[in-house]
Amino acid sequence: MTDTLTNRLAPLEMSSGEFRTLGHSLVDRIAGFLDSLPGRPVTPAETPAEVRAAIGSERRLPDSGSPAAPLLEEAARLLFEHSLFNGHPGFLAYITSSAAPIGALADLLAAAVNPNCGAFGLSPAATEIEAQTVRWIAELIGFPGTGGVLVSGGNMANFVGFVAARRAKEPEVREKGIDPGRVRLRVYTSAETHTWIQKAADLFGLGTEAIRWIPVDAELRMIPEALENAIAEDARRGERPFLVVGTAGSVGTGAVDPLPAIAAIARRHDCWFHVDGAYGALAAALPDASADLKGLALADSVAVDPHKWLYTPVEAGCALVRSRDALRDAFSYRPPYYHFDRDEETINFYELGPQNSRGFRALKVWLGLRRTGREGAVRMMADDCALAGVLAENVRKTPGLELLTVGLSIVTFRAVPEGMTDAEALDELNTKLLTAIQEDGRFYLSNAVVGGKFALRACIVNFRTSRKEMEALPGVVVELAKGLR
Repeated sequence: MTDTLTNRLAPLEMSSGEFRTLGHSLVDRIAGFLDSLPGRPVTPAETPAEVRAAIGSERRLPDSGSPAAPLLEEAARLLFEHSLFNGHPGFLAYITSSAAPIGALADLLAAAVNPNCGAFGLSPAATEIEAQTVRWIAELIGFPGTGGVLVSGGNMANFVGFVAARRAKEPEVREKGIDPGRVRLRVYTSAETHTWIQKAADLFGLGTEAIRWIPVDAELRMIPEALENAIAEDARRGERPFLVVGTAGSVGTGAVDPLPAIAAIARRHDCWFHVDGAYGALAAALPDASADLKGLALADSVAVDPHKWLYTPVEAGCALVRSRDALRDAFSYRPPYYHFDRDEETINFYELGPQNSRGFRALKVWLGLRRTGREGAVRMMADDCALAGVLAENVRKTPGLELLTVGLSIVTFRAVPEGMTDAEALDELNTKLLTAIQEDGRFYLSNAVVGGKFALRACIVNFRTSRKEMEALPGVVVELAKGLR
């Protein structure tokens, strides 16, 4: 009888020769796919049923395995033929950037070594690379904090700031929980803040009614006087204001709150000041960044997404805090079955965030930053903002279109055909128009609501987008709008 355990051959193992052959073939296919992007539609605009049919979702899990080569061939074909391509130059929708090719190679390298970045002892090089990456991101945006951790994206980065604030300002909550009989905790943010704030209030025990929605001005920026009044009113009622959230680049229009003024109010009322900069914080590195945007340096914590404006493949978010101790206080537990170095100079990332087992997401950010350097990263973001200006100018001079806002690299506008003035009819037209644009395949936009108007929204965080697309888009929108009347 053969001793299969002595000469073990696991079904997932692969010889170095086979890995080399398949890897080279796959890289060739990916390179060809990247070359083909400009000539493809942004999306095939298929229904779920069509995609399920292509995948064969009715198949049962096979009893026996299959050779790796045809499996990789099939997977590549499915992804190349049935995906929305955010690396396409016409993808201008959500704030998911075109992914740097070096990031794709970094993910391959990271997966091959497969470190668990929860503790230094499990991932020595990876831990120090992540720590350096966090420092570089903080340095890039001018944030003076000493602590941070990479997470999956904006929601998680903001959650980290939220939990750190709750621990710092109401320490007993960690052990005793939220007691409805005690003082009520209050959170303050603008009506333009991303929905992560509702998730955080829900998940971390406050309830969404704990959120005070502060009104915004005509430029969709939080009104500081309204914030001051709301905090003072709640304090008079015996409630506990503990967290103020400012926005550096709103998801809808790229609006930046008056962060220095908000920071001063938060300090006066002993509130933790967190900035949701998932999209816009990185623009603080631009030479012409506004004083309001640079005010994020006054925050206690900041959320930043490298997979938005550093062109890192998803997932890659980053939570920054002024002090690493604030994260340890909020997240660290040291059970006896964890035998890791506890020297304060040793970084164990399981103590600094919600995850214990953590992938090596830092490598793709680290290599991307080293590939571009500060100058290259800043230039690409500046180009995106300049292209937003080009689009805005082309929208402004195109009959039948109305420019609504320009903020950072986001432009909102809508179709306003001659003679159509009814607000409800215009919203209905532009809603249908957005669907038509997405299904057409030349461009992919999203939407925003600006001053009660349903707007088309173009966000440029795409290093493959050029002046050509910005000049062509308005004509495509007008063409499709005519077909809907």
